Amino acid sequence: MIYATRGLVESLLRMGRDADPDSVTVAVSVTPAGDLPEADLDPATDVFTHFYMPSAGNSVSAVFGFDLGTPVAQSNGRFVSHPEGRLEVTKTDDLHEVIFVAVPPWDEDSIAAFDRRGDELPLTVLDVAPPEEALE
Repeated sequence: MIYATRGLVESLLRMGRDADPDSVTVAVSVTPAGDLPEADLDPATDVFTHFYMPSAGNSVSAVFGFDLGTPVAQSNGRFVSHPEGRLEVTKTDDLHEVIFVAVPPWDEDSIAAFDRRGDELPLTVLDVAPPEEALE
């Protein structure tokens, strides 16, 4: 079972819709359910809660091939939009342990989670918010 917050799912769908007709790829990360007081899950369960802006570090990435927009070891998954409408993992997608794929019409019924082999995983969207974070 894959868990994701409604806010994250809505943000990913909005990014896919805004990029259409182009595809967008975004790194996503998890928060332990124990840090989400409203989640009625085992505290060790991973819940996808955050994304990393796809444009961060792009100029350096283009030259050196490093993804500077995503902190090292903090991306547990990947979101990929398929504006052409295929709700599946393709050979050209950036593979990760979990891949979220969304297609038009960019609603909650048009997003799914897959493993790196392309097998669909059960996705549960939670009405919880991640803990507030602040730079100190």
